[in-house]
Amino acid sequence: MTDVSDGVLHTLFRSDQGGHEQVVLCQDRATGLKAVIALHSTALGPALGGTRFYPYASEEEAVADALNLARGMSYKNAMAGLDHGGGKAVIIGDPEQIKSEELLLAYGRFVASLGGRYVTACDVGTYVADMDVVARECRWTTGRSPENGGAGDSSVLTSYGVYQGMRAAAQHLWGDPSLRDRKVGVAGVGKVGHHLVEHLRAEGAEVVITDVREDAVRRILDRHPEGVSAVADTEALIRTEGLDIYAPCALGGALDDDTVPVLTAKVVCGAANNQLAHPGVEKDLADRGILYAPDYVVNAGGVIQVADELHGFDFDRCKAKASKIFDTTLAIFARAKEDGIPPAAAADRIAEQRMAEARPVR
Repeated sequence: MTDVSDGVLHTLFRSDQGGHEQVVLCQDRATGLKAVIALHSTALGPALGGTRFYPYASEEEAVADALNLARGMSYKNAMAGLDHGGGKAVIIGDPEQIKSEELLLAYGRFVASLGGRYVTACDVGTYVADMDVVARECRWTTGRSPENGGAGDSSVLTSYGVYQGMRAAAQHLWGDPSLRDRKVGVAGVGKVGHHLVEHLRAEGAEVVITDVREDAVRRILDRHPEGVSAVADTEALIRTEGLDIYAPCALGGALDDDTVPVLTAKVVCGAANNQLAHPGVEKDLADRGILYAPDYVVNAGGVIQVADELHGFDFDRCKAKASKIFDTTLAIFARAKEDGIPPAAAADRIAEQRMAEARPVR
């Protein structure tokens, strides 16, 4: 047995990060599809989570990402009050190079073969148009276009939820939910980040941005010639003087042993999944007096939106649900203070309790 298999089996069966119900490896040689579908929990209902299309350095890295993301979705869906468990899929490869209609259709057939145990949606590297294609082979597909019976771009409510999380953090830390004149650093201004900038500027916040794509930065600066500035990279952003809030909105692992000691912000609240690079980072943040809004709580607006699509999408109903992220985040901060633990641990306790209570007594 290879080291890769040993690593996967250890994570699944013998690790605190495991406990996944099912992991499916998918391959379609004709189209070049290689995918991993991970179902962490269906205690609350069918697993719901997006499809990430990314050029992973190795298959092992792809499987690890699928497992981590699926577990995060269980907690996210539980905290969002949804009747869904957690799942995630990753497609291995550069979407700019290998994505095709045939590949997406093949992927849709694999999702359909699970018979509704997994409901998919968009994630990094996949878009509404892609879900329209997948849906041709799989009825358990959300994040489709309105023309095809879907809710459209879920990043709209994802950013709104993060904004509500920031307001809750401001209320808890400064006694006022207003973000006016606060300096907010946004790392990643793509699908979610650019909507977040709009919310922040509408309230009068000063925004500092960075992104690996120059065109994404330029789009924001052209739209907001005042009140928005850019720095070269994330390393510069986290060291920006006078930063009140840091919002990681790109890929995960943004908070690690190197970044936490140099963060100037008093609050971390962003859209990226799995922001804590490893267990213990949440304590490092707390020890520095940095308030961390758990990522899977504040970025749940998107999953609230796609879940609603299964029942006949209503944007106003979804936005009202996403607005409750403010109250949920405040409750987590209160629980953390009461229990003397970091907010990330408090959120985990609340989510685990809901999942445990949902399991049928045998």
